[in-house]
Amino acid sequence: MLKLLILASLSTLIIMQIFTNRLAVLLLGVLIFTACTENSGSDSSHSFSHTQGVGSSANGFLSSTDFTQLIIEIDYVKGFKPSQNALDDLKTFLNARLNKPSGISIILDDEIPSPGNTTFTSQQVYELEKQHRNTFSMKNTIAAYFLVLDGAYEQENVLGIAYFNTSMALFEEVVQNNTGGFGQPTATTAESSVLMHEFGHILGLVNNGTDQIQDHEDMSHEAHCDVESCLMYYAIQTTDLMQNLMGGNVPTLDEQCIQDLKANSGK
Repeated sequence: MLKLLILASLSTLIIMQIFTNRLAVLLLGVLIFTACTENSGSDSSHSFSHTQGVGSSANGFLSSTDFTQLIIEIDYVKGFKPSQNALDDLKTFLNARLNKPSGISIILDDEIPSPGNTTFTSQQVYELEKQHRNTFSMKNTIAAYFLVLDGAYEQENVLGIAYFNTSMALFEEVVQNNTGGFGQPTATTAESSVLMHEFGHILGLVNNGTDQIQDHEDMSHEAHCDVESCLMYYAIQTTDLMQNLMGGNVPTLDEQCIQDLKANSGK
């Protein structure tokens, strides 16, 4: 009888130990799965990825299906704040092309210290974004980001870049060094042109997230329009833009670019 009691007790202990071990394994599996889920993608706290290719979120910006509101966060190096007129031009441009019934807002966020770079790579720009960006896409709001920098891009004469699906940079020091002189456009005109041009890339122009209705991509300068007077002409994002701004006016989109945006749920 005593032996039976001992065996029963041992069996109970063994069963309890097996159950405990299995429970520990199960809990460990849950923790591992949660950790992997939370760390998958580039923005662990957001279901919307902000590190996709340029133009890949064009429809999200253009249509009201998933997002009814747009917020643009702008961080700038001290002493290189973009002009209010240029920001107003950008907002007017976007209101004319995007279906955002809940509105479009531009937030001048942080004035950041100079990184001390003479030139920047796209990766260095992104590292700064990770330090300073506060606004991300969620619920009914899609967010975009501009970083306004001193210094120059690693590729000579570039005034601005779009480097992810919601991320752009303006090299304001280069803008200022190439404007305001005799025969040159004003800094505000150049700022407006470059801000709008880079956002055009975010909207998938040309043929880079928003399909062409008619062929008008400049095959010598991919993702740009082949019409010289168009906002999306390649020279607009370089110091060569001077020849396109001699009249002092900010370029507008060519009708072919507008038709492309409309076909992708824009206005």
